[in-house]
Amino acid sequence: MTDEPSDAADPHTQRIAVRDGYDAMADDYRRERDASQSPEAPVVKSFLGDLAPGDRLLDAGCGQGTPVLDRRPDGVDAVGVDLSATQLGLARDRTDAALARGDLTRLPLADSTVDAVTALHSVIHVPLADHPDAYREFARVLCPGGRLYLTAATDEDGWAGANSNWLDSGERMAWSFPGIDDTRDQLRAAGFEVTAEQTLGDTVSDGDGDDGSWTHLFARLEGV
Repeated sequence: MTDEPSDAADPHTQRIAVRDGYDAMADDYRRERDASQSPEAPVVKSFLGDLAPGDRLLDAGCGQGTPVLDRRPDGVDAVGVDLSATQLGLARDRTDAALARGDLTRLPLADSTVDAVTALHSVIHVPLADHPDAYREFARVLCPGGRLYLTAATDEDGWAGANSNWLDSGERMAWSFPGIDDTRDQLRAAGFEVTAEQTLGDTVSDGDGDDGSWTHLFARLEGV
């Protein structure tokens, strides 16, 4: 995945790298995802299948609209939020969901207005110190008892760093994520109960022959 390890990346610099990287490599990323077999597709389908008509879904870090917004069930309202304006433009071709440019630590939604949140391969781009803020935002916009599905590290150490030529695009991309125990603790501190976990391979190759794997975490906001 990476060639520039850094335990203390500047949060502002990291956000710019993620935003500009996804803007610049949008076509490369779309081709990579479209050509990849998605091991998470059945899991996404199962999670979305529990939504009822009239429910509202937030896809936090929706990117080009896959693999969530383009699979949402009929009758389910949805909004996608992403840092990258170019990715949101691609998403518009795949979904009629509402789309908004925004940061996961400052979501442009009112309190208690969604029934479920998906955050697939998105919180892993949020600066390390800001992960608790993202989880508190998910809790803020969810209705009590609402559900969360996100991807996190599989190990105890986590990682922070960047790849200067991700997907051979010539563009830099940055990541940061704590170890899995820290993620569980942060979710609990934000008011979530982790209800299930599953380890799956990565959808998009890192270009170095190591596809890696992620923990797919399922949680419910306490309060019901």
